[in-house]
This record gives sequence, C-alpha cells and structure tokens, in this order.
Amino acid sequence: MTSIHDGAGKPPLLFALHGSSEFGQRIGRHLGLEPAAHEEREFEDGEHKTRPVDEVQGRQVFVVHALHADRSQSGNDKLCRLLFFIGALKDAGAARVTAVVPYLAYARKDRRTRPQDGVATRYVAQLFEAVGTDAIVTIDVHNSAAFDNAFRIPAQNLEAAPLFVAELLPVVGQADVVVVSPDAGGMKRAERLRELLAQRLDRPVGIAFAEKHRSEQGLSGDLLVGDVGSRLAILFDDLISTGATLVRAARACRAAGARSVIACATHGAFAEEANTVLADAALDRIIVTDTVPPWRLESEAVGAKLSSVSCAGLFATLIGAT
Repeated sequence: MTSIHDGAGKPPLLFALHGSSEFGQRIGRHLGLEPAAHEEREFEDGEHKTRPVDEVQGRQVFVVHALHADRSQSGNDKLCRLLFFIGALKDAGAARVTAVVPYLAYARKDRRTRPQDGVATRYVAQLFEAVGTDAIVTIDVHNSAAFDNAFRIPAQNLEAAPLFVAELLPVVGQADVVVVSPDAGGMKRAERLRELLAQRLDRPVGIAFAEKHRSEQGLSGDLLVGDVGSRLAILFDDLISTGATLVRAARACRAAGARSVIACATHGAFAEEANTVLADAALDRIIVTDTVPPWRLESEAVGAKLSSVSCAGLFATLIGAT
C-alpha cells in the first residue's frame, strides 16, 4: 500500500463515478484511500447532474471513470457525466483535477481515413480541456503518438505489458516463444512485450506480425511474417471487439505450425459477435485487464478461455507518485 499526501499534509481525494466504482475501489485499496462521496441524479427528461459531496476546496482530486458502454449507460453518457463532474469540481475550488480513464472512448478514431473525416480523439481532448481538466491518465490507447498530440494538458498513457508478462511466465515455462502482432500497425506494442518477456525469461523471444487490411467489405490479408513453427505464439493487441482480427491471426499462426496460441489484449470490449468468433479452436487462451467488465460475454466456451489481470495497481502507483 502506498501512502500519499499533498503539500498541506492532506491525502488527495479519489472519486469514482457510477459504473466505475469497483475499479475506483481497487485503486483506493492500493492507496489506502476510501473513494470520496458524490451525488449523481437523473431527471425525468433524461438530463442529469453530478456534484461532489465531500469538500474539495484547495484539494488535489482524482476522478475515476472508464468510458465504455455497459447495461445502463453508453460511452457517450459516461463521457458527458465525467466532463460535467470535472467542471463541478473546478467550480467548487479543487486545486487540481486529474481524470483517471482506464478506457478512453473514441481513442481509435485518431486520424482521417476518408475525405472530410473527423478526428474524434482530438475533439474529446478539447472537451476535457474546456471543462478545466488539469491532467488525464489512461492505459494502452490505440495510438500513443496521436494521444500525445491531441492533448495540450499533461496526458499519461500507461502500459499493461508488464502485467501480461507476469501472467504469462508460469504458462510459458521452457517453451519456445514468439510474440505476434495481429497487424503491422501494432508492431511497436508487440516489440515492447517481446522485450520485457525476453528479459524475464533470460532467453530470446521471437516476433512476427500478421497482414491485415480493413475495408467496407471486411478484413482481408493472409500473410504472416515471422517464424512461429512449433512455438507458443502470443498475440498482443490493445483491444478486442468482435475478435475477428485476433482469430484471423491465430488461424494464420496455426497454419504456419504454431503449437499453441494465447491472445493478450488490454481492453476486452467484447462486442456481441465475440461470443461466437472467439470460440474458435485456433485460440487456446485469452487474457485481458479489468478496464472493461466482460458484460456482453455469455458464451461458456469463450468464458472458459478467458482470464483477467488487474491494472488498478498501475494507476495507484501513478497517483501515489503525483
């Protein structure tokens, strides 16, 4: 447990909005902090309000909210509530407000792919800045460079790779291992996992990537670059939605002779289609973090493959060092 206090000897305040209360409590346990009291009210016309109940004047404040959809709120709903709450904190005199966002909505729309396309990542950044957010922290955004460029306030992107390495070590044993990016764009992320895994294993770990092209007609590309023959292939990506990208890469690894395939991804967003897609026999195991609860997964076949590691300690460490 880390003990933290501000310059006046007071600990920071940690708020966790509805839908992220469990994650906020996990962070709080690492820090020895109870989440502070707040109010969220719904009105008959669909509008809402959020406000701190505990006194925030002159305090350093951290607000936890993962901006993914769940059974009661969309990602848009959660984004709006978080922005309004940060505005209320600043109006109430909070000295510094940091948004702790384990899952950042619209992080995948970080560039123009068609004429007159919008860049939603930048617009979201401007919204956070407009309400007075002093800093933001998230984990494994889709494109770290685009994330850095979108925000003018301090923006920290944590990485889950060390968590996956710790989870994989007992599984890997003495196997010959290769880390595989499911597309060429994720090679930097895969290389980071390969580097950490090789250090902990104290032996070489290979790297490979699968070809992927996305169009209106769907996914295409069959090329696998790298040697996976007779190896344990570890697919590494930032997010799982339908699972189609991972399964394509897993099948390519199997066709090239991989003896087993494990998929690791930070954000298990899991669309409805994942219940059937991820049941594919090409994938032996799936490991995600706890940024997004797997509320859409109902398949027993997929559930039997799935395990989760918590990244709350990473956020707590950052908060403790702030």
